[in-house]
Amino acid sequence: MSKQKRLNNNKKKNNAPSQTLSLSQQPTKDKSPVVHQRNKIDHYLTILHRELTPKQKLFMELAMDRKVKLLLISGPAGSTKTYLSVLASLMLMNEKKVSDILYVRSIVESADVKMGTLPGEADDKLSPFKRPLIDKMDELLPKEDIQYLIKENRVEGLPIGYLRGLNWNAKAVVGDELQNCTRKELITMMTRTGEFCKVFMCGDPQQSDIGTRSGFGDIFNLFNDDDSKENGIYTFEFTDDDILRSALTKFIVKKIKRLG
Repeated sequence: MSKQKRLNNNKKKNNAPSQTLSLSQQPTKDKSPVVHQRNKIDHYLTILHRELTPKQKLFMELAMDRKVKLLLISGPAGSTKTYLSVLASLMLMNEKKVSDILYVRSIVESADVKMGTLPGEADDKLSPFKRPLIDKMDELLPKEDIQYLIKENRVEGLPIGYLRGLNWNAKAVVGDELQNCTRKELITMMTRTGEFCKVFMCGDPQQSDIGTRSGFGDIFNLFNDDDSKENGIYTFEFTDDDILRSALTKFIVKKIKRLG
């Protein structure tokens, strides 16, 4: 190409109208808050869950919804409150939405005769009470995945009395047997919630071991409104008809209601 022709081509390019992106084409700025959080797992968990009922599927849709930050779950024994909460937590971990799973439970014993103070560190003391979490993980994950989570310290258990002063970011938190907690303890748990968390608070009002001191029912009813939903707090209730543990458990739960 001659020098004159190159000059003419450059002149045409320089005189061409410039192209700018419209507002709709410009990349949107991420307005998410910047918070300290642990790196997500670099291992894909093989989750093996049972066939879900329509009611369970409805729960899972709510649990996985981005706008839901805290979920209060009420239901009788065997209605899969803890199972579904752990399932949702593992799925969120696979989707890189959370980094860890924290299991919180009251250390109130269900027996009339108490064992007394248990030896060891906080996690050692909670070990007998953490058994439901381990059972659910055994149902949902192969052994090697459970070992991975334990080795990487991705699963932790804490008594509810040890939560004061903590701040949670990008964690899935499963609170279990919360009918054995007072209003003060439940409020402490709820107010630990930072950014990008998913908190599940499970309770069975029929099986409180602290009687009228239980705050679960009051807290559940307080946040069961549209104002709470607009702020990311939802409630979900299972009934006796949702009990899946066994036909015997369903019969027992319905029968004991006659005791008043």
